[in-house]
Amino acid sequence: MEGIMIVRRKACKRVLEEDDGDVETKVYRFKVLLPNGTSVELTFRDPQPEIAFGEFIERVKDEYNVAKRQSESMRKKRTINWNGERLYLEDANDRKMSTRIDFGYFKPHKRHILRLHDGTGEIVNTFENMWDLTPDTDLLLELPEEYTFETALADLIDNSLQAVWLIGENDRRLISVDILPDRILIFDTGIGMDSTEENSIAKWGKMGASLHRLSKIKGIGDEPPYLMPFFGMFGYGGPIASMHLGRHAIVSSKTKESNKVYTLHLEREALLGSTGSELTWRTKGGMRNPYKEESGKSPHGSFTKVEILKPRVKELDVFKLQCRLKDIYFPYIQCDELSEGKTTTPVEFQVDNTDLAEIDGGEVAITNLLSCNGPAFTIKLHFSFRSPGPKTIRVANARLKCIYFPIVQGKENIENILERLKDEGCETGENFESFSRVSIRRLGRLLPDARWPLLPFMDLRQKKGEKSQLLRRCCLRAKCFIETDGGFNPTTSKTDLARHSPLTTALKNIGSRTQEKDVSVEIYRNGKLLTPLQLEKEYQDWLLQMHDHYDEETGAGGDQPVLVAGLRNKKALGISQDVVRVHKILKRRGVSWTQGQKIKILKGACAGVYKNNIYATLEYFLIEGFEGDAGGEARIICRPINVADGNGCLLSVNDENVSLDIQSSLSVPISVVDSGKCLVVDDTSWECQLEKERQKTPSAIDLLSAKHCKELGIDGALPIDDATVCAGLTPPNEIVAVVRPASFTTSSASKYLDQKNIIKHNLNMSMNICFKDYKKNSEDTHLQSKCIRPSSRKGFDGLYIFTLGSKSPNLFEKAGVYKFSFSIIDSNCKSYEKRLAVVGSPKVGKWELLGDESSLYRISVGLSSQPFSVACYDIFYDRIPFSSILDLIKICTMEVLLIDVPKMKVELSPDKMILKIKDVMTISDQLDLIRPNYEASLLICPKNDSAFVSIPCQVMPGNLCRITAYPPKLGYKLLPGSTIKQLKLEVFDIYGNHVIQGLEVQIKVDGFCIQGQVDSKHKVNDQGCIDLGGLLTVTAGFGKTVSLSVLSENEVVFQQDFETEERQLRVASRVPDHCTAGSKLENLVFEVVNSKGVTDRTIHDDEQFGQYHTLTLKSDYFKAEDTIRYAFVQGCCVVPSIAIPQIEGPFHFIACHSRYTELHLSIQVLVNRAPKGESYEIESPCSNGKILLLQHTASVKKGLWDELGKYGERIGKYEDMRKILDSRKESIEQGMSLLPVTPQPDLLKGLDCLFTEEEMIKRIKKRAHSAAAVICSVSQEFPIENSQIHCMGDVIGVVALLGKVGTNALSRILAEFLGEEQMLAVVCKSLAATDNLEKHAQNGQVDLEYGLHARAAALGKSINGRFLVLCLEGIRPYSGQFKDAGPQRKLALPDPLLPTGNTPAGFMGYAVNIIDPDLRTSAAGHPLRETLFYRLFGELQVYDTREHMKEALAYIKHSAVSLDGGILRENGAISLGYCNPEICFPVDMQLSPENKLVLKRLQQVYHHIEDVDRNHEKVLKRFNKTKKKLQELMDLDEPQLNNYYLEYHPILKNN
Repeated sequence: MEGIMIVRRKACKRVLEEDDGDVETKVYRFKVLLPNGTSVELTFRDPQPEIAFGEFIERVKDEYNVAKRQSESMRKKRTINWNGERLYLEDANDRKMSTRIDFGYFKPHKRHILRLHDGTGEIVNTFENMWDLTPDTDLLLELPEEYTFETALADLIDNSLQAVWLIGENDRRLISVDILPDRILIFDTGIGMDSTEENSIAKWGKMGASLHRLSKIKGIGDEPPYLMPFFGMFGYGGPIASMHLGRHAIVSSKTKESNKVYTLHLEREALLGSTGSELTWRTKGGMRNPYKEESGKSPHGSFTKVEILKPRVKELDVFKLQCRLKDIYFPYIQCDELSEGKTTTPVEFQVDNTDLAEIDGGEVAITNLLSCNGPAFTIKLHFSFRSPGPKTIRVANARLKCIYFPIVQGKENIENILERLKDEGCETGENFESFSRVSIRRLGRLLPDARWPLLPFMDLRQKKGEKSQLLRRCCLRAKCFIETDGGFNPTTSKTDLARHSPLTTALKNIGSRTQEKDVSVEIYRNGKLLTPLQLEKEYQDWLLQMHDHYDEETGAGGDQPVLVAGLRNKKALGISQDVVRVHKILKRRGVSWTQGQKIKILKGACAGVYKNNIYATLEYFLIEGFEGDAGGEARIICRPINVADGNGCLLSVNDENVSLDIQSSLSVPISVVDSGKCLVVDDTSWECQLEKERQKTPSAIDLLSAKHCKELGIDGALPIDDATVCAGLTPPNEIVAVVRPASFTTSSASKYLDQKNIIKHNLNMSMNICFKDYKKNSEDTHLQSKCIRPSSRKGFDGLYIFTLGSKSPNLFEKAGVYKFSFSIIDSNCKSYEKRLAVVGSPKVGKWELLGDESSLYRISVGLSSQPFSVACYDIFYDRIPFSSILDLIKICTMEVLLIDVPKMKVELSPDKMILKIKDVMTISDQLDLIRPNYEASLLICPKNDSAFVSIPCQVMPGNLCRITAYPPKLGYKLLPGSTIKQLKLEVFDIYGNHVIQGLEVQIKVDGFCIQGQVDSKHKVNDQGCIDLGGLLTVTAGFGKTVSLSVLSENEVVFQQDFETEERQLRVASRVPDHCTAGSKLENLVFEVVNSKGVTDRTIHDDEQFGQYHTLTLKSDYFKAEDTIRYAFVQGCCVVPSIAIPQIEGPFHFIACHSRYTELHLSIQVLVNRAPKGESYEIESPCSNGKILLLQHTASVKKGLWDELGKYGERIGKYEDMRKILDSRKESIEQGMSLLPVTPQPDLLKGLDCLFTEEEMIKRIKKRAHSAAAVICSVSQEFPIENSQIHCMGDVIGVVALLGKVGTNALSRILAEFLGEEQMLAVVCKSLAATDNLEKHAQNGQVDLEYGLHARAAALGKSINGRFLVLCLEGIRPYSGQFKDAGPQRKLALPDPLLPTGNTPAGFMGYAVNIIDPDLRTSAAGHPLRETLFYRLFGELQVYDTREHMKEALAYIKHSAVSLDGGILRENGAISLGYCNPEICFPVDMQLSPENKLVLKRLQQVYHHIEDVDRNHEKVLKRFNKTKKKLQELMDLDEPQLNNYYLEYHPILKNN
């Protein structure tokens, strides 16, 4: 075992001779460190002066062999070269020995460390079993309390502080703490440790052996602040604290005298595992040379370093730790008392290379900063204690220094201290009231948990008499700093003084009248001995002095009056003026009267006081008029002794008004003071009078016991207190309550009824009965209430008899707590509450399923079901524990057991309240009998059948296992284009049950198409089948193999192949072998025949019935477009003519079926040379294609002239139409001025490109290869909100179509801000919807046969590139306030404000509020404005012009746009240039119906004008092209024609 080894103590192997009487025996002990990392011990008694080196080595070898046989770890070490030539020993002073050992170099009775070198060159610095850490047994019973990180670290620092305190004055006193991720380092420049017994490093790790604890006597006496860090008390701070901080510690130490650094290793696991009285604790250690860094920190050569490895703390606030350590060791870091008038630094403290003297934080530093500069109240205490055991006297000394923290500008400085601590992260969790006003330092070290309340002489909160109010406040502004010497004992963790120590108790009671027994205390102030009374008086005088000099209580003086005006109850107050000043203190004839004083007004003193003396409490003093006004009456407001505090005079002061309500208090003139008939009552007299009043007043309500009720002839009472009864208890018919006087006590009550203990007042008593069940967080349920007056029974008065059992015979049937509350109306009498606990009846009533009873329990055959729980109820439906375990579970339906339950697990909760059943597995092949609901019942019964529970359930089929097709085979081949009329796929689970309805599978077809299906997913119907009859249409050609396969979870579970009929195309007419160039092949006949050579007459072209059968011709010698097709009629097709090319040689062309390309035929004809001639090719006006016309030049010219004439006529027609449309447009615009409300001019601008929703849909659909175009096409065919198409589930639409704006300019600029990618983004509700839109194969490619891509293919489109999808589920909705309510509520975004409070010029609002969004919502119900458009626009501001936007630049937080094209983006980005986006938001102008109708007509005219201009331009291009060709022909033969006849001068305007 590494670290600390456990070695059993054994008898010494060598028998040593006894000492010779008077002769002193010299004993030499050696610890020999071996080169393989082990060590042995040798002992020599009275040896010869020298011993041979070889003999010494033999002794070492013998001890090593003995230890090796007993230790497993030593046997694993390497072999030592005992016979090596370079074998030698080395001591701590580097002296080498290889020939003999001279004992004269070693002191006897000491242990010396020698290091053996065997010449191998291996250097070992750590040795097993080097140090013995076995503690005293008694110390193991006094282990310290649980450490915190800070207290454990402070315990280690205590050792360092005591060590550095003992070095020379000129040596460096340094303590440094470094917190690293993997270790904690504590380094000090103290006296250090070595291997000697008196200063052994082993004592650091051995509990009870520390040298520091022997120095604690030095800490008693001296002068404050007692900076004598002899903290050692128990001797185990080092090992226990280090093991609390980490799992492994290494202690390295060196003294001035030693040349070596000695190390000690501690490991937590070894310490915890070492138990038993026969075990010893041994640990590893070593010797080494000091490091350069260590020598640099300690110039004088001594130090101790503690390394904590694998620290337990993970995240640490270093600054907070620095502040905390500075608080604990503050006098040692900086002290003002060691050198008069100068601040000294006794010890240099560093934490993470930061000198703590330079840290400003911490409670002590802040407290010193915020204290006043006045004198402190300082006393010295001397304690002597005679212990009850041996006649010894313990002494201790302490100094108490009270510092005053004044109120400054109306705020307490203590509150400022707490705020500063909170800002620095050192919050204590205290407030002004709970702030600890006593802190203790022992020997200059703070005890962090000693945060005591006020000492008795400091606590004036109950002070009475003159200036009591002032002293009550001032006493809370003082804090006492106690400094003690070593005479006081701390707790084991040094966080407080020992709690049960008589000295601690005596210190806590300073100033108290009671003194601790056997403890004598002497109190000195300024050298004068004080009594406790003198101490209290001098402290109060000091408080008042501090208050007068340093408190700044703005508006908070003790006698500052409150001005009250507009009094309405002047008669009751006894005043006549409307304004009074309210005081709490009044001085009259040298006597101070203070609020709260107890007084006695003698009878006859004034009106209203005639018969008896009145005892009262002073509340307020009223003086009429303003300050300085002459005259005015003064009144005393006092509260009589029999009036409760809450019914006394009430002075209410708030921000708006001040009111004074006398309530039940008494107003007497000030003359009662002048006459001497108002006397101050001392505490004794007041308490005596108060006791008399108490005897007369109701004090408490009590219920009579059953015994007392029996004396009254009433049978029954509620059970005694804390009783528990079972449900079903019969309530008593009557219960009796009485009112007890204040003098009544339960101990003085007699065994029998006594009228003196029952008050006879005629007061109303109410009884309320509430019930609360045992469920958590349940509320009280009110059962009944009743109010009665007292009655008499058998000579006893004051009895409140409530009827109970006759009215509520079933009161206690429900388990829970019944609360009976009794109270006296309009009285201060204490209410009474009786609680009765009712538990369930032992009689079992029923079992019930826990959870949602409305949902059916679902079980799938062959699979373990979800767990469910059952509860047991008694006959009153109260929850009770189970008394038996479940032994039967079955599932049945229609009273017939259909389903086996071979497996289940049953568990009972520890409180036996819940029976949990899980892993229920069922097997059945009869589930088709209970389709489609699969309803059954699950019966749970106990062993004795005393109760059972029947749970409605659904037994569902298992997962898909196999598929069967019906019919299994078709028996015939398929025709292309035909549909399979009957095909049904039956889907079964592993047990032969049809699977559940709605199960989704994937059907893949090859050579088929499924009608009406966009993607490949299909669902099982209610019969457990997939009916494909009439849906499968053959798309493959003739002679092909087609297939159908079904996939479940990407695995093929079914596949079936089919064959199509075979057909062949052939020429039925004769084709010549040779043809002349330029001639034609005429009347070629083609026909389609089957495998038997018979013409297939079903090949017939009929567009009406969707039968398209045509023939196309293709050749490299002429261009034949696909639009030239020849129809098949009953299997035959006739081609009228085929032009032969002008080129001599072979002529090839291919005839093929336009639909079934496998029906094709290649024909070749040999072309011979044609006669010489000229030919020209011109474009025919025929729209069906190009034909070659071979004509003479004259006829060509004539044709071109004819074409020019036709084009000229069409041009003239379009010009006439344009004139008519211009006139109609002007007429409509003139008529608009006559409307009641004329549209704004900016609405008419660009009306030719008004952005209607229909127009936007057209533009989007023109983006043929986009996802948005597919969405628009699908939405026009199937409305999105009602679409049954799988891929359209949860799809809302395209961004551009989900909002509308009021103007074209706004539509353009918002579209340009977003960009076309976001405008065409697809919006869906959930992330799951994106899976329906697109799927990817294993190689990462997009599956074009799935989702939106499959739908696009069905529409003849495709989707190229990526497209953006916005999921509302992933958009965080706007979380702020709203301007209004409703589905179109706008966001309450703050408008930008100028310093004047106005909005910037031209600011039109936020884009998110200007747009009018679609009414659809997200899945969570959030409108699109709060989700989609808040994500797109955010806080985008809209301005009318660029100039206004630039002026408001300083008030634009995010981005902004202007209607004239300005775009300002975030982070200083500006969009320049110009863009006219085609995809914009639809414009919805808010116009009247008349204006809308006129604008619609005007827009139609604009569209007509666009059509006319477009057609005019096309015809003009054809005219110019024909003219050019004609000009080329005319240049060959004739002079050039006059351009006047061939030119066309356009007269159209470009509008």
